[in-house]
Amino acid sequence: MEEVYIKNKTYDKVDFGVMPLPRGEYENCLFSNCDFSNTNLSNCKFLESQFYASNLSLIKLAKTAFREIHFKDCKMLGTNFENCNDLGISMTFENCVLNHSSFFKLRLKNTKFKNCQLQEIDFSACDLTNSIFDNCDLLRAKFENTILEKSDFQTAFNFSINPEINKIKKAKFALTSIAGLLDKYDITIV
Repeated sequence: MEEVYIKNKTYDKVDFGVMPLPRGEYENCLFSNCDFSNTNLSNCKFLESQFYASNLSLIKLAKTAFREIHFKDCKMLGTNFENCNDLGISMTFENCVLNHSSFFKLRLKNTKFKNCQLQEIDFSACDLTNSIFDNCDLLRAKFENTILEKSDFQTAFNFSINPEINKIKKAKFALTSIAGLLDKYDITIV
């Protein structure tokens, strides 16, 4: 199948379940109010593009490249980013619902999550060095062998991070949420 190269195009209110997105490279494109749910975006490349108010739940991402991508107001339930091509991966998430998604083993340095629901998400073996979790709900998010050095959790909440099995050197936490670092000890903090 021939691959396409699309640049500077806006897709508005497109249901890609009905009309599949052709495999190829999309540079500086805007996907607004689109429905990608349950679609296959494998082997596609997205460069310097934006996804706004779109549904990307349960999409397939085998070898998909996301470079300088901004997701805003998107629903992305059960999305397995772990299957992406992580060479040069760079994403920002704002006001997104990413519950039950996985970033297992990805190198996501400097990633920004702002006002996101990250419940039951898998960050195991992920490198999140210098990332920001601004006002994010991390209820039952999984952090195991995760690099969180210099990351900012000052306004994050509902997290449980075991400092013994994660690298947290120079990470920032608010005093009011320090209990999230002590959960493994099953103690009560008053």
